[in-house]
This record gives sequence, structure tokens and C-alpha cells, in this order.
Amino acid sequence: MTNKDFEGRGVVVTGAASGIGRTTALMFAHEGAKVLVADLDRAGAEEVVEEISAAGGAAVAVVGDLSDRQVVAEVVGRAVGDFGRVDVLVNNAGIMDRMSALGETDDAEWERVIRINLTAPFLLTRAVLPHMLAAGRGSIVFTASEAGLRGSAAGAAYTASKHGIVGLVKNLAVMYRGQGIRANAVAPGPTATNIRVDAGQEAHGPSVIGPLIGVGIGRLGSAEEQAAAIVFLASDAASFINGAILPVDDGWAAV
Repeated sequence: MTNKDFEGRGVVVTGAASGIGRTTALMFAHEGAKVLVADLDRAGAEEVVEEISAAGGAAVAVVGDLSDRQVVAEVVGRAVGDFGRVDVLVNNAGIMDRMSALGETDDAEWERVIRINLTAPFLLTRAVLPHMLAAGRGSIVFTASEAGLRGSAAGAAYTASKHGIVGLVKNLAVMYRGQGIRANAVAPGPTATNIRVDAGQEAHGPSVIGPLIGVGIGRLGSAEEQAAAIVFLASDAASFINGAILPVDDGWAAV
């Protein structure tokens, strides 16, 4: 890619107030995209918009819970209204579970993680698809996880949600490849972000998962390294990549 590869294109990035999402939004803007910053954190989202605007770019913020259909409608309506198009959707927003094993996962933990990590991306992708289909092209990139590739990287809820993302990506790729739509995902390894795990140390899940997570892990990755992979998958340079789950993990998935 070269600078301004996304000139004039409309890009939606969720979870864009911090971490991987923030860095991804800034990277797209640097490449010339018009960026919609979606997040629950109003102050953080507005800071990202201000940073993009100060650099001469175009960005807007939508604040809200993306598992709420009204918020989803606002995101898509604002992107189409302000940018005239949605060329790229980055489903990045997500939360961790408490590393709970299935038997100790209560309804609240399960429902919150699945709602935010899987249902919200489903809703937003479904809302964006008609606009991409009308344009005859579009790229959707998800943030999956090492937990979508194995059973030893998180608790039951998070693991199920990320395996769900992997399945969603592959189904999207098959269903819409004939209509110009590509769907891919990155599977980050340990990355320096502000995401935290509130694990109960006396619980069964953390006692099993803790020692396993350390097996095979290399160095800690950066948000910039994850964002670069996301932007690449969304770009024309990846035009023949569809349905791929790309580990960005310093080789952890290969161990």
C-alpha cells in the first residue's frame, strides 16, 4: 500500500476510542479514508475524531452500544449520510470474559460477552451489507482472536464468541464473494491495549487456562501491528484474500 490508498472511501471502525480500534481508525485516516469512529466511550471517540480532523482528515463519532439496533442504524445512517458510502467495515469492538469454565459461567457473563462480541458485529454487518451490495464492492474485517483458533486462550464465553466470528467470516466470504464483498479477520495474539481480564483466581477456568496461555507465546504485540494487518486486509492489495483468519501473533498459532 501507499499513502492515500483509501482516498475518499468511507470506513466504519468499532471500538475505535482506544487500543487496536483507535490505531486502526487513525491509520485509515492517514491513508485518506473518511472514518466513522464508533464506541461507548464518548470522550475517547471524540478525541480520535479531533486528532483526525487536526491532521486534515474527515471523521465523525457515534457513541453507543452496538448491540442496540437503534445505535446500529445511527452508525450506518451517519456513515452513508456524511460520507455517501461505506466501503469498509471493521468489526473490532469486543470484551473479555472472566476466563470462566463453562460450568462456572453465569447467564450474565455469557449473555454480555456473546452480545457484544458476536451479536453486535452480526447486526452491524447485516445493516451495512445492502450499501456494499448496491455499490458492488466492500471489505469487512473482524477482530477475532487466538481464542477463535483454539480452546486454551480464554473462558467459555469469549472462546465461543470468537469461534462464532470465525464461522461468520467464512460464511460471509462464501455467500457474497460473487457480489464483490470480501470478509476476513485478524486473530491477535497478546497485544498491548487497555483490555483487562477480571478473572477469579480461585475459579476452575483461570487455574486451567493460566498455565496454557503462556505456552508458545512470543513477544507482546503492538496496536500498530494489529492495525496494519487490518488495513492491509481491507485494501485492494488483498483483493484475492477472502474468508481468511490471519494470526497476528508472533507465531503463537504455529506452536
